[in-house]
Amino acid sequence: METPQSQNRFCSHYGAKMDYTTELVAQAIHKADHQELPWQGQPVAHKERYREYARNAINLLGEDIGVLLLALEDATAGTRMRRPRAAA
Repeated sequence: METPQSQNRFCSHYGAKMDYTTELVAQAIHKADHQELPWQGQPVAHKERYREYARNAINLLGEDIGVLLLALEDATAGTRMRRPRAAA
């Protein structure tokens, strides 16, 4: 039987994982939206707005959050310059 302590550890771990995921998704959305503006220099209110967008996306996508992350990466990949690899 689960004790309140074990439930708290699970919730704490799950909460930390969700916060981390939320932060990653928020930064990815921000980067796709404002590629020229670094995340680190943004005001707290601006970051919190993107965290809310991220929470909404995570809730809507559920287990398919990886699809969002891939789509955001694809959206930003086209604007980044890639260096050609040297021939081996």
